[in-house]
Amino acid sequence: MENIEGLGGLLAFIIGWFVAQAGKLVGDLIKSKGHMSGREVFDCFFKSGGMPSGHTASFTGLTTFFVAQNGIFAPISVLALCMTIIVVYDAVNVRYAVGEQGKVINLMIMDRNYKKKQVKVVEGHTVPQVIVGAILGFAIGFVMSLCF
Repeated sequence: MENIEGLGGLLAFIIGWFVAQAGKLVGDLIKSKGHMSGREVFDCFFKSGGMPSGHTASFTGLTTFFVAQNGIFAPISVLALCMTIIVVYDAVNVRYAVGEQGKVINLMIMDRNYKKKQVKVVEGHTVPQVIVGAILGFAIGFVMSLCF
């Protein structure tokens, strides 16, 4: 029975991420009025940052699933909750700050005509992006718990 529960948690995680990334793609397609190359669609689907947070949706889905199946104080639920808190904190604080710093570094490189290649900017998330990701993940985790 534990293997089935593990599969349910994994599916909640994957579906949470997939739906969040698909939401980003739909948003970008609307912004570009449907004019995106295949490469742009691929890059958009796998990008970090943006609305909603795929990190938050996937971990919240996983955590919700395990809490619904086992209760809030079951060891697997506590572990999932702790991991979710760390990932969300990192997305909002650390990765967001690093992304902003990367943008400034790239502006400095362009301004001073350095012979350096621009740095890759990895975006984090704003609080609203995390909230929407959490709502999405909660809904997916809850539905998955009903399926298992």
